[in-house]
Amino acid sequence: MSKLRLNITITLDGYVAGPNQSLSNPLGEGGERMHLWMYPLKAFGEIQGNPDGGKTGTDDDVLREAWFSDVGAYIMGRNMFGGGPGPWKGDEWKGWWGDNPPYHQPVFVLTHHAREPVPMEGGTTFFFVTDGIGSALRQAREAAGAKDILVMGGANVAQQYIAAGLLDEISLHVAPMFLGAGERLFDNLGGADPNLEQVRVVQGEGAAHLKYAVATRRS
Repeated sequence: MSKLRLNITITLDGYVAGPNQSLSNPLGEGGERMHLWMYPLKAFGEIQGNPDGGKTGTDDDVLREAWFSDVGAYIMGRNMFGGGPGPWKGDEWKGWWGDNPPYHQPVFVLTHHAREPVPMEGGTTFFFVTDGIGSALRQAREAAGAKDILVMGGANVAQQYIAAGLLDEISLHVAPMFLGAGERLFDNLGGADPNLEQVRVVQGEGAAHLKYAVATRRS
């Protein structure tokens, strides 16, 4: 059966976004610094439609595996897709990534506001799910077939899947910095206590990469 994987960058003090997120500052104040480890990489350039140049090596290998290895569908929250809060303002907002987003697979966006699917170039189609994380997971599993589903964030969506005990794997890219405020990944879990088994620790040039399997607890 396919796995449900969480892949996210986190600071040393546990934040995945800074305070005061907005359309002009989607990662919040200071949040962009978390991802400095990614920006110089060849894989990140390819994601942004710039295939030439960029660093290769450990961080690049980890990014490729985390984002694309055996992934058949993605799940993300409304804030990560963007467009502002509240009802959709027409059909003009199609994400942060231009006409050819980097996913090239179905992407299921959790939202409180219905919207028709948005097909994009390169095989990406955004589907908008208004009936919760279970529905998003069922639809993603159907779309992915035998491949894995990747939860991309943001914090609220990740927290819901952690609290529900639905994740099979958590990959954290730990940026060597503190934010001090914003959205912490492991808040709001409602008493959930996931049983994590360490799979791998990789020392990269710009981040430490941690992978955990989420094991089934034995009574």
